[in-house]
Amino acid sequence: MRNEQLSDIFEEMADIMEILGEDRFRINSYRKVARVIHDCVKDVSVLAGAGKLQELPGVGKSSAEKINEFVHAGTIKAHRDLLKKIPPGLLEMLKIPGMGPKGAAAVWKGLKVTDLDKLKKAIEDHSLEKLAGFGAKKAEAIGRGIEFIKSAGERILLIEAELIADYIIRELKAKTSVKRIEAAGSLRRGCETVGDIDLLAMAKDGGKVIEAFVHLAEVEQVLLAGGTKASVRFAEPEFCRDVVQVDLRIVPTASMGAALQYFTGSKHHNVRLREIAIKKKYKLNEYGLFRGDKQMAGKTEEGIYDKLGLAYVAPALREDRGEVEAALKGELPELVELGDIRGDLHMHSPASDGREEIEALAAAAQGKGYKYIAITDHSKSSVIANGLDVRRLQANIKKIKQINEAFKDFTVLASTEVDILMDGSLDYPDEVLAELDFVIASVHSGLSGPKERNTRRILRALENPYVNCLGHPTGRMIQVREAMDLDMEAIIARAAQTHTALEVSASPLRLDLNDAHCRLAVEAGVKLIINTDAHDTQGLDLMRYGVATARRGWVKKSDVLNCQPVGALRRWVKDKRTSHK
Repeated sequence: MRNEQLSDIFEEMADIMEILGEDRFRINSYRKVARVIHDCVKDVSVLAGAGKLQELPGVGKSSAEKINEFVHAGTIKAHRDLLKKIPPGLLEMLKIPGMGPKGAAAVWKGLKVTDLDKLKKAIEDHSLEKLAGFGAKKAEAIGRGIEFIKSAGERILLIEAELIADYIIRELKAKTSVKRIEAAGSLRRGCETVGDIDLLAMAKDGGKVIEAFVHLAEVEQVLLAGGTKASVRFAEPEFCRDVVQVDLRIVPTASMGAALQYFTGSKHHNVRLREIAIKKKYKLNEYGLFRGDKQMAGKTEEGIYDKLGLAYVAPALREDRGEVEAALKGELPELVELGDIRGDLHMHSPASDGREEIEALAAAAQGKGYKYIAITDHSKSSVIANGLDVRRLQANIKKIKQINEAFKDFTVLASTEVDILMDGSLDYPDEVLAELDFVIASVHSGLSGPKERNTRRILRALENPYVNCLGHPTGRMIQVREAMDLDMEAIIARAAQTHTALEVSASPLRLDLNDAHCRLAVEAGVKLIINTDAHDTQGLDLMRYGVATARRGWVKKSDVLNCQPVGALRRWVKDKRTSHK
């Protein structure tokens, strides 16, 4: 995460300088450095130690000095100085889609607006829409953006919560004799965002575990510290930009299963279990399942579900969305697992905006036991992503064919992530798409249009016989950008009619399709493809987040196209193409 932190600092310096109206050349220079650092495969501290920072494109003497300062001190003085020149609330405004540094500068200088609350008032009293460059429609969109930012609250991404929990668990196992420690709550259920982190531990000397927990170097504040429970505010920028509450409970062995079930939730799922327990003359709580004073179950979760007459419910399903009824009938789905994945069908090479060569991506995929990957570099309209024109795409196809000659039991599919244009046509003609093994079509621009137009755009793309998968279908970025306004039921129905798969992007910022849309899709008979959108070999590790989202959507192995062998995938692609002839 060090590269990401440093990239954010350079990007923020550029934003502040643009708000202040400073030199455009320096602003662009900082933005280029931010991109280069973000895309750098090696940790910048390694390059700094080797004196090789200026070998990075766009990194001159001044930028190298700032990077070295960050590596040694964790901050950059120039960044701190810039922060003093603007009200802190202006940076929060930049999270609003469509605002940008120029918009923030305009409301600051023109209306003396310095934070989100004042910006909201400027919308309500109509002063914002009267400001040059805004207008009623833009003011309305900014208002929606403010609500979107506030709705995110203090929740963090699933990946951030997992990094924090894993770190704490490792530290406590290393520093104490804790016998078992598990994450519970929304993290264990695989929710896309997490409010606070719940940890449960079994230990002979719980007091020592609590003591080690509250004295972790990253603890910013101790909220509570008792004999069996502690709550802290945890801050570690390497894992997460926000401060997060973490709760640790020491649980007796006889109650570990009950505690894990109770604190995993969800609240609505637990209410349903308690209702069943009451009907069976039991009492269910975090200590166990009781009849009178006698504990009937509690050591394991499975024991509790069994005593209640239910099949074991996987944490991913515990949302009171029909899983209790299915468990009572023995009709729960056998959910897809990470080990079922046979290939990754969305990744980028340096031909567009990837950071590692195809050979390295293939080797990493083979290391995971995969049998195939698809190289889906961007099409020509994605200028910012160095999209390929037809000539470069055909050169990439030729290169992939040559790479495949070295493999016996592994396949690199020549593919593309082709842009869906505003009218629903594609960025490459059909005769070019016909040369490819697999095609993902995605929307990358014009996401803010009205529902009818957005939906019509995607429906047209799905009709194309060469489109095999709709990439990150709603275009959302969790806590950053709202989903496109779409008629998802119509899109799912058209995907079923045209035999087009829908992607579950495993990127923790996307998780798109979300869990609810996954369930709608599989119920309609639509095939899903879980992909990482990897830009380097580390990106392949993100697959588990896509699988977690699919599991929350009741997705089975048979619903996922890339759980099939490459031969079955090729036949599926061929079937759509031939059915349109």
